[in-house]
Amino acid sequence: MNTWQKSSYSGGGEGNACVEIAHSATHAAVRDSKAPGGAVLTFPAGAFAAFVGALKAGNVSVR
Repeated sequence: MNTWQKSSYSGGGEGNACVEIAHSATHAAVRDSKAPGGAVLTFPAGAFAAFVGALKAGNVSVR
């Protein structure tokens, strides 16, 4: 995996109210920026790209 990257939409202050992502050619990993030592969700790269595309298109409801 590459290094962890935080979204530019992570908010003010220390910018830790967000998720971070690390990606490689085959997988994407996501973690809570407030708990970097905690759980990590790993997805196949294609599935994660499709999910992000659906979010951008407004086809996924996020609560």
